[in-house]
Amino acid sequence: MTDEKGASTLLPLHGSPNTTSTQNGTPPSTQKASMEGSRPSRRHSRSDVGSTIARHESIDSAERLAQVDRPPAEEEALPKSKVYPPLSPHVLALLMPASVFGVLARLGLDALATYNGQKIFSLAYAQAVGCFIMGFGLEFKEPMGRFYGPLYTAITTGFCGSLTTFSGWQVDVFDSWVNSTQAHRDWRGDVMDGVTTTLYTFIIALTSVWFGAHLASLLRPLVPVLRPPSAAIRYTLTALSVCVYAATFPVYFRLPTDYRHQATAALLFSYPGTLTRYLLSVYLNPRLDLFPLGTYVANSFGTVLLGALHVMQGMSPPASPNACALLQGLGDGYCGCLTTVSTFATEVDALIEWKAWLYAGLSWSTGQLLLLMIMGSSFWAGHVSEQMTCRFA
Repeated sequence: MTDEKGASTLLPLHGSPNTTSTQNGTPPSTQKASMEGSRPSRRHSRSDVGSTIARHESIDSAERLAQVDRPPAEEEALPKSKVYPPLSPHVLALLMPASVFGVLARLGLDALATYNGQKIFSLAYAQAVGCFIMGFGLEFKEPMGRFYGPLYTAITTGFCGSLTTFSGWQVDVFDSWVNSTQAHRDWRGDVMDGVTTTLYTFIIALTSVWFGAHLASLLRPLVPVLRPPSAAIRYTLTALSVCVYAATFPVYFRLPTDYRHQATAALLFSYPGTLTRYLLSVYLNPRLDLFPLGTYVANSFGTVLLGALHVMQGMSPPASPNACALLQGLGDGYCGCLTTVSTFATEVDALIEWKAWLYAGLSWSTGQLLLLMIMGSSFWAGHVSEQMTCRFA
């Protein structure tokens, strides 16, 4: 009896000495391997983008890479009851406050990092922080899916996508080429400034995504499993999310007018920009195996629009203060949220090498060529000033 009890403690759950020794003539070792094969293996199920980046591996599937912007699905070994469609009202609603807070964080970091004698361009901090959080969120996609799927999309697509901006980066690079600040330097300084802004953003974005995913992979085993929110909490959170974005309209009109160009106008256009990028990602990213088409279109279109807005802000005579505030809000809010460095860096990090180089080079060169046609032609024609002529209230 003692030997049998001691042996029984080593047997699998729901087993007994008689039933586990043989089953239909199958040896125990074969039976155990069969049982392990039937269970979802955590090691093999970890094929998401975050774990791929943390392991320095690559993805050669457009459909798999397109999951970056989508809420957690069955690919993350989630039960169907926890899977939210990409266009679920809960998913779309949570993008609202995420966009608002992402823009506020970007504008705040930009203001904090702008000072006399600064060594690094101010936008670099927002790009680094957004890409780091993006990598962290990618690694925690499955746990967030088991808790509340729309939270993943809110953090990565909403907050990180709005905190980082591809169009702002492209305009910064072009402004370096043309020396829009009228700094005392020759053409070699212009070239070096443009190259530095380009390479530094590339390096810090890719490194931040990888570091965030790697750090999250180390911390993930220590994070407890959270109980999913109840239906009442989920619907309350959705309603509050809509209210947060709705509050940006009275904030714009009620706060002093000098806040409009600084923040409140950008908040109005934050969610439309994020929603446009999200829809382009959902519908276009899986269509092309070469690179993510939706992100490429969003970044290119946002760069064109931001270049046109800069031209309008440099026209003479300048527009009215209210019009100038709206132009600034469209640039910081709509264009800033429509374009993203965090998703772009994630896709470059995850693509196989030659596709990554093609995607990165094509995205960057497209942005610069479009700005050359829009901003360059306007500057060199003499009708538009390279410095902003807009005056705010």
